[in-house]
Formats: sequence, C-alpha cells, structure tokens
Amino acid sequence: MSLSRRLVLAAPLSLAAPRLARAATPLRFVPQADLAVLDPVWTSAYVTRNHALMVFDTLYGMDAEYRIRPQMVAGDSVEADGLTWRLTLREGLRFHDGAPVLARDCVASIRRWGARDGLGQSLLAATASLEAADDRSIVFRLKEKFPLLRYALGKPGSPVCVIMPERLAQTDPFQQVREMVGSGPFRFLAEERLAGARVAYARNEAYQPRQEPPSFTAGGKRASIERIEWQVLPDPATAASALRAGEVDWWEAPTFDQLPLLARDRQIRVAVMERTGFIGCMRLNHRQPPFDNPAVRRAILPALAQSDFMQASAGDAPDSWHGGVGFFCPGTPMASDAGMAALTGPRDLAAAKRALAEAGYTGQRIVVLAPTDLPTLKALADVAADLLQRIGFNVDYQALDWGSTLSRINRPEPVEQGGWSVFCTFWSGLDQLDPAVNASIRANGQGRGWPQSPALEALRDQWMRSGEEAEQKTLAAEMQRQAFEDLPYLPLGQLMARTAYRGSRLSDPQPGFPTFWGIETR
Repeated sequence: MSLSRRLVLAAPLSLAAPRLARAATPLRFVPQADLAVLDPVWTSAYVTRNHALMVFDTLYGMDAEYRIRPQMVAGDSVEADGLTWRLTLREGLRFHDGAPVLARDCVASIRRWGARDGLGQSLLAATASLEAADDRSIVFRLKEKFPLLRYALGKPGSPVCVIMPERLAQTDPFQQVREMVGSGPFRFLAEERLAGARVAYARNEAYQPRQEPPSFTAGGKRASIERIEWQVLPDPATAASALRAGEVDWWEAPTFDQLPLLARDRQIRVAVMERTGFIGCMRLNHRQPPFDNPAVRRAILPALAQSDFMQASAGDAPDSWHGGVGFFCPGTPMASDAGMAALTGPRDLAAAKRALAEAGYTGQRIVVLAPTDLPTLKALADVAADLLQRIGFNVDYQALDWGSTLSRINRPEPVEQGGWSVFCTFWSGLDQLDPAVNASIRANGQGRGWPQSPALEALRDQWMRSGEEAEQKTLAAEMQRQAFEDLPYLPLGQLMARTAYRGSRLSDPQPGFPTFWGIETR
C-alpha cells in the first residue's frame, strides 16, 4: 500500500522473517511506523497489512514465485463453464476466541474487503451471488468469467482479504474494526498496546498450519516464537543505536543516511528488501478544487523531475533508486514507454507555469500533507511542496504524523474544513505489477478524493477479461497513455530499500515482508 522505516500506502513490502536464535526470547522488531490503524480493510498502510497477516489468515496465499496457492481452503472446484466456483475450507480452523471458522464468516469478510479493494470490487461486480452453502463451502456464482478469482483472494498487496468473524466483518467497510479476533498464527495482545511505543503478539498455540513448507504468504505458517514485540522508534538515530546496542533485533526499514554506519558494524547485516522496489506516488485530491480540473493536474508534468524526489529520499547511493518510472513496475511484463515523454523529456518550469495559468487556476489554497515520523515520505512531501510552489500554487504545508495522515486522507471535506489536496507515499512494486493490483490507477471515484475516469476503467475492464499476455501488454500501454491524460497520480520514481538486522541473532532474510512464521530456532 507504505522506507524511512517503511514505505506506506502504502504499501509495502519488507522481508520475510529471519529465524530467531532462541525461541524463548521475544523477537524485538522496529516496524516502519506506529500501528495507528488496526483494521486492514479500512486502510491500505503496509504496517497495518503486516499486523493483519500475523493475526488473521487468508483463503489463499502467494508463494515466493508469485504463484497463488490454497491457504485456508482445502481446495476448490470450478463448474458451469467457469461461472460457479466452490471453495472448501480446511478442517480445524478456529478463531482466537475458540469459535470455529465457518463459511459465513468468509462470505462476510469477502464482501467487506471487496467494498474497498480495487480487485475485490471487480470480483464482486462479476458475482451474481456469494453464499455459504454449508459450514465449510463458499460458493461464487458469477455473471461472467473471472479468471483472477484466486488471485484476488490471495494477493498480498493492501488491502488483503483477511478472514474475521462474521460479527466483525459486518462492520461498515468505511468504519474501523477495532477488535482483533483472527485465526492466524499470532494473537494480538490488545492490553499491551501502547500507542506510539509498543505492540505485542503471542503465538497462537491452537493454530494448525498447512502440512507443507512455508513460502511467502503460502504454505505452512509454523510459528516457533512465543512472543513478538514491535518497538516503535520514530527517530532513525535512536533506532540505529538500539540495533547496534542489541536492544532490538531487526529494523524493518532503516533510513538511507543510517545505512553506511550500520553496514560497518560486523554484528549487523544489511539486505535489499524487495527486488521490485518501491514506487513513489504523488496523490492529488480529484474531488476538490483545484485538482478536480485535469488540466491543472497535467500542468505539474513539465516541471516534475523524478530524480529530485528520489535523491531527496535516498541520496546518491549506488543502485538506491531509478527514474523513468511509469504506471507499472519497471522490469515487469506490463511496463512500457507509452507516454513516458511526459516525464523523461526536458524539464521546463516556465512551461508548467504557462500550463497552470491556461488551466484557469485562480490561487486556491492547496494543503500538502507531510508525515514527519517517516523521513522518506517527508522528503517526498518537501520536494512536492517546493515544486508546486515554484509552479505557482498557493501551498499550505502541514506537518503531521503518518497515523494522522491516514485519517486525514479519508476525510471528504474541503481544505477550509480540514481536508487535503496532496500527499506522497510509496507502494511496493508488487502492488503495481499490473492493472489488477495497481489500486492507485483505479479510477472509479471510490473513496475520498480518488479519481474518476471512464476511459481508464474501460481499459482496465478489457485487461481483466483478457487471457492473452500480448493483448494485456497492448492494453496496459493504452492505459498508461490514458493515465498521463487523467493523472490518477504522478509516478515519482523507484526506490530500492534495505533492511537491517543483527546477524548474530537472526539468519539471512528472504524476499517478501515480515510474516514471522516459518522461523526455525538454531
């Protein structure tokens, strides 16, 4: 969904959990940010997603090769020429309160998640009926074929389709669920939560993992650590000192300025978090002036230099960032150079100023949100505010923490009543692989301030129905050209993040994000 402690918004991803040296010792983990929001449907923040995958389970998972595999389901069958799907739950699934996991819990959870997730919305739109045929059988009857059904229910990108009890899943999708009762390998210790300081989890002794090796979010989730403590350390220097002193075991997303110091410590290992990196995004509020006008949005393009944003976030460290990034993750099948001249041609501030004047901008105040507890995101906000001011916007720079930012962007009010105009974040490259999972390119007008583009939605629908990769590539290129016209967001470049951990206590991590299962004791 988000790197100075982690990319948010979204989203993100960090690393699969290393093995703890002693199972009896709590794993002391410094997360990307404070766990301000518990509900993984209400927000797309990666810190919440990581929390949710400890507490909750999913019907399907994704393995290290990006293949979807059964997780809570024992198996599935497809009938009626692809229009009827029957999913059968594994036996022995129980929630943390002891209640059995039933099909009706899953149906309610799918419906709530599907109201907020882009791919989930498409799945529900293609569904004629979704019901619990019995306690273990979930039945989709579709209006049209939906070959991505397993992918939708098992993707690790935010929001994740986690399964919660029906009584919680019946909560309005736009209201937060605050009681954390899941069926996953760890229990959330609500009584030990200290906002801004600590989050704690205990191993779920009743959890029954699949009888196969763990792989990313698929396979057997065997938890061997009795207790995990997330220690929130907003100051990067403090987090670095704690890691070097052995007061914490793993810092999920060190700031780039701390990496050279950490790399010199023989007790600490530094590794790349995710080979697809993290894509910077500038979100504009399409529901409020002046960014409800596409011409005003496009006026930013001539002056936007991705290198400015990436250097502010990562500096000049070799291989720490890449420019020339469009609307799909570089180096993946759907990436192309379609329309990229808008970002890769010569930068021209004067042209941006002229375009803004011709668009009819009349000096409306725009609020730029800057999360101060996430230095990498603050760096993006600082560059964005400076750029917009130089183009000619009336910028109101507002500093706040990331949790407050997440709450703020869900507000529909205009800036005069506490609304927002601009915020910047990072998404994992895994969340921008294709039109199915790139929630940022979704343009159906859902949410607070999100874009609306019938042309983009029509192209996305065609891509979703296509089963041929060549056709999908053509459609993705057309989507990118259209996106440069509508600008659902502005791509800011690709950051290659690192993680740091004490090698004397933890084994080498594997690509992914913190799952904290499959951890073997030495």
